[in-house]
Amino acid sequence: MLLEVTGGERPAAREVYRSKGRSEKITDMLHSIMPTPFVKDGYIYGVCSYGELRCLRASDGKRLWEDLTATGAGGTPTRWANAFLVEQGDRFFLPNEKGELVIARLSPAGYTEIDRARILAPTSNLGGGGGKFGPPRYVVWSHPAFANRSMYARNDREIVCVSLAAE
Repeated sequence: MLLEVTGGERPAAREVYRSKGRSEKITDMLHSIMPTPFVKDGYIYGVCSYGELRCLRASDGKRLWEDLTATGAGGTPTRWANAFLVEQGDRFFLPNEKGELVIARLSPAGYTEIDRARILAPTSNLGGGGGKFGPPRYVVWSHPAFANRSMYARNDREIVCVSLAAE
């Protein structure tokens, strides 16, 4: 749902709209789990709980598009697949759970990937391991830090520094 919060002497909240979806799998809007959604120019960008990067119009919650590319989910929705959204000028850095740094443009018209590089090995086992839970799934689920035109990212074994300076 989207709430409008007003301040002043008598703070209040008003529901602007609410999802009509029945669950996190059957949703018409955004069911974000880990990455914080990003609001820009009247649009909400976020990753749903099955790895769908989505764009919603903030005024009414209408979904304009969704794409599984950035999270590394490929063509199959994957439970808890994610990418963090970090705005940088007219583009976004989208470090994903596969240990990739994706650079893309996000707009109401769609997702446009600019570049992608593997920067870190996924080392955290999500809980698979064989048997009835399926094969192991290794992920990087830590939000990176940014400083001095660099990105610092970590897994369970190492921290890497990636220069983001233009050559």
